[in-house]
Amino acid sequence: MRATDTPCPAPDRAPRPPRTIFPIGACDTHAHICGPANVFPYAEERVYTPPDSTLGDYLHLLKALGIGRAVLVQPSVYGTDNRAMLDALRQQKRGLRGVAVVDFDVKPDVVRTFDDAGVRGVRFNLVDRHGERNVVPVDEVRKLATSIAPFGWHIEFLVNIDEAPGFAEAVSGLPVDIVVGHLGYPRNGAGAFIEAPGFESFLRLFETGRCWAKLTGPYRISSAPDMPYPDVTPLARRLAEVNPERLLWGTDWPHVMNKKPMPNDGDLADLIAAWLPDAGVRHRVLVSNPAKLYRFADAELLGTA
Repeated sequence: MRATDTPCPAPDRAPRPPRTIFPIGACDTHAHICGPANVFPYAEERVYTPPDSTLGDYLHLLKALGIGRAVLVQPSVYGTDNRAMLDALRQQKRGLRGVAVVDFDVKPDVVRTFDDAGVRGVRFNLVDRHGERNVVPVDEVRKLATSIAPFGWHIEFLVNIDEAPGFAEAVSGLPVDIVVGHLGYPRNGAGAFIEAPGFESFLRLFETGRCWAKLTGPYRISSAPDMPYPDVTPLARRLAEVNPERLLWGTDWPHVMNKKPMPNDGDLADLIAAWLPDAGVRHRVLVSNPAKLYRFADAELLGTA
């Protein structure tokens, strides 16, 4: 797929502090470093063209939100070229982790080098891939899982769960944990997802303990035209009810491919109070869960020596 003619809008460059107090060690588990494009050029075949959104921009956001840990996820515009993400991990050695995109036949020495840099998983995009959409290529994914399992990595899937009826069965026997982004990324909307036939299958997978879900990108799945995306709240609460120990949260900064009014990240961060009204559950989702999955040390925070 070629780049779109119109670039993505930029995120709000003046994030306000959220009214919700984030605990020490809170982690944004889903953000992307994009550019500078003149240093880290985007792939010729891509589905969007983002504005430069650099590590410096992102650290400014985290400071405004009061977040001390973060996970950079390789965006699709870079394919398997992880240089921009690895450069950010090199610059910020504490409090930052990564999720890379690699080939199915990645070699152990590459995985080891990435692991030393702070990478803790790989991302696999089933939404924008060539071939059949939302279908797991089982043999290739199993080969990849076997390569990364010795390092304790996971596979993060970008998948529209409501249009992937065989997903749970395809991934249930993998030797690694899996992560599903954007609350399952239902293509037909958050409200319809709860009533969809595949929702209970997803919940059964989620409650096993080997599947994690991210509370990210509500504007991607809401049928509402703008904030506060009220139809996402029942879905978030249902996931928290089923397995709060496998739930994660993230900003999805810099909000690429957002077709709705660009929200301020302080307003987005405040949605977690509605999604997770119990402070104890919020602490688990923001601090304990990501510390376990991404292997953060107890006192490890951004900016610490």
